[in-house]
Amino acid sequence: MVDFENHIGKITVSENYLTELVKHTVTNCFGVADVCSVSPFKAAVASLTAGRAYRKNKGVIIRTDRSGGLVIDLHIKVTYGTNITAAVNSITHKVSFTVEEATGIDVSRVNVFVDDMSA
Repeated sequence: MVDFENHIGKITVSENYLTELVKHTVTNCFGVADVCSVSPFKAAVASLTAGRAYRKNKGVIIRTDRSGGLVIDLHIKVTYGTNITAAVNSITHKVSFTVEEATGIDVSRVNVFVDDMSA
């Protein structure tokens, strides 16, 4: 759960909703073939550093930073021939905009890791 307060009051957004929103947004970006699963070791380390219990995920790790903004880690598979720099910039902006528009929570950082390439 992600809690945050604004002028309206306290808002709670489920982590599952955020994960599905991000996955849907990423898979609709140009050049993205799929979202890759994160190795259990990497996910466990990320969970420990975020101070949460380890949960299986499908390539999207969401945590909060000290300022209260979201930090989103994405592990993706791109299609062959895609300009990776352009795709990553597009993904970063689109995910930030979509999450901020849907939830009102500031996104501090979007980290995109290209783990695989499909033919």
